[in-house]
Amino acid sequence: MNAPSAPVHLPRVCYEIFVRAFCDSNGDGIGDLNGITSKLDYLQDLGIEAIWLTPIHPSPTYHKYDVTDYYAIEPEFGTMDDFKRLLAEAHRRNIHVYMDLVINHTSTQHPWFRKASASTKNPHRMFYWWMTQQQIDAKGIGRRQLTADSWEANPWHDNPGDAEKYYGMFTHSMPDLNYDSPLLRYEVSKILTFWLNKIGVDGFRLDAARHIYPDWVKHRNPVFWEEFGKEVDRIKPGTYTVGEVWAPTEEVGPYFRGLKANFHFDLSYHLQRILYQGTHQDLVRKLLDDYAIFGRYNPDFIDATMLTNHDQNRIGSVVEGNIALMKLAASMLLTLPGQPYMYYGEEIGMLGQKPDERIREPFIWTEDRDDPQRALWIKPRYSRRATVRPLSLQQQDPNSLYHHYKKLIAVRKAEPALAQIHAPNLAETPIDNDKVLAYFRPHPTQPVLIIHNLLDSPQTIMLSDTMEQYTRVIFQTLPAAITDRDTIQLPTYGSILLGLSF
Repeated sequence: MNAPSAPVHLPRVCYEIFVRAFCDSNGDGIGDLNGITSKLDYLQDLGIEAIWLTPIHPSPTYHKYDVTDYYAIEPEFGTMDDFKRLLAEAHRRNIHVYMDLVINHTSTQHPWFRKASASTKNPHRMFYWWMTQQQIDAKGIGRRQLTADSWEANPWHDNPGDAEKYYGMFTHSMPDLNYDSPLLRYEVSKILTFWLNKIGVDGFRLDAARHIYPDWVKHRNPVFWEEFGKEVDRIKPGTYTVGEVWAPTEEVGPYFRGLKANFHFDLSYHLQRILYQGTHQDLVRKLLDDYAIFGRYNPDFIDATMLTNHDQNRIGSVVEGNIALMKLAASMLLTLPGQPYMYYGEEIGMLGQKPDERIREPFIWTEDRDDPQRALWIKPRYSRRATVRPLSLQQQDPNSLYHHYKKLIAVRKAEPALAQIHAPNLAETPIDNDKVLAYFRPHPTQPVLIIHNLLDSPQTIMLSDTMEQYTRVIFQTLPAAITDRDTIQLPTYGSILLGLSF
């Protein structure tokens, strides 16, 4: 029996779950699908409307980004019935479920690659990129420039006893797929049909979207995703797609022709610079320029925003554990336009720095060191009970980071100006102070003025004539001193949201 149809509204706040680290349901120390299902009430109460699950397919690695079977569930995470139950329970709570779809590459243990590497005459040979050393040298593609998402400089790998090498830009164990193969495209279409129509997922996060074709033919990447987007909509109209295009805005823009959303990495790094430099870095003007670029390719683009994700140092460590700065980070993310994604544990201030395992440590549910639901797949170094207050304690403290997130999410969903996702509504203010980040979220009847103090001391902010009418306090980190209609004193790293008086 298929899972129930998902609700049609566009989720306003999303949540990334690194499955292995979130919640353990069977005591083996590994987060699993039933663990996530057991926490859907928590996520619903927090205000989450969509979850992105990192890969859940069988794979030889802990992170599962090298798939061996696109039609199955990793046994460590559960069964297909477990996933169907998670999907049904999520939909019952009006929570969408997005799968991480890794089709840039497979594992070397995938049957496709085993057949491809065993014989040059096997039809699956064309599923991957193969060249002799002479061909590689003639094209000058023996080495690649390092990028933020791959530190592999030598992407061509030996296949013992084979005159040709195969291309794997991430690692030798992840051979890149070659979409010049019509048979491969047919197989991917079958995979999409299975998960969208037979199982009933709501959409996909597309891993390594800018590398679907190798660097020497990278101009073909946006075209591929245009074709992919049409195929997805043919299979299940309205399916959500969000791309990982880890690149500057100008390069991201063309991907909106085929993908409904793309992650805004430039914004992620811009917000981080604001936090550790204490100046607004012309963020509003930068965003308006970015929106203009995105809109040229798709006027209905969805800007998927985030502080950090599973490949970046956690925001808690970026600000060196400063809770006030974590609150400021949340205030910026959840009041700017776009469709925000929270990384699991961000709401309790989890910490983590590279290598990757250390930014994927277990969620801390309670103060019990033997808490059976804690997914202790790895002994934590950064996010320990001694360094991060467990959720259970933060839930009891109305001033905690957790409650800050929960209140802000509720405000974002309640205020029409903040809830708008398509056609991002953003405007500059007359405030001329680089230690203050301020912006309007315009709306025909309920516009909102947002002001953030970027200093580690209180600031007095003068409001211009056009801002004096904003006297209704919608939200504030800590009570601000509003001494006159035109004067606000914001506390250290404080934020205030103001609406028009009715």
